[in-house]
Amino acid sequence: MKTPISRLRTIGIYEGISYLVLLGIGVPLKRIFGIPEVALYVGWAHGVLFILYILAVLQVTLVHSWSFKKVAAAVIASLLPFGPFVLDKKLLKDEEAALEGKKDAKQVA
Repeated sequence: MKTPISRLRTIGIYEGISYLVLLGIGVPLKRIFGIPEVALYVGWAHGVLFILYILAVLQVTLVHSWSFKKVAAAVIASLLPFGPFVLDKKLLKDEEAALEGKKDAKQVA
C-alpha cells in the first residue's frame, strides 16, 4: 500500500467484500430470520470502508489527475455488487503500466 492506487485497490477489495457480505448474508438474516445484528455490524463496517474508498478515490484523483469519467466510473463501481473487483483489474493494469514506465525511465538514465 505504498502508492495511492495500491491503497485504492486494497480498500476497494475490502469494500467490495463487505458489500457482498452485507447483501448476501446480513440482509437475508435480517429480513428472513429476524437477526438484525449481522446487518447492523457489517453495515457499519461497510459504511466505514465506503468512506475510506471515496477518500482513496479522491487521493488518486489528485495525485494522478484522473478525469471526471474515471472518477465517476470508480464511484459507480462502488455501488455495484462486483464493481470494485472489476475496477481492481483495470487499476492493476494501470499500476503495472506505471511501474513499467518507471523501469524504462531508469534504464534510459
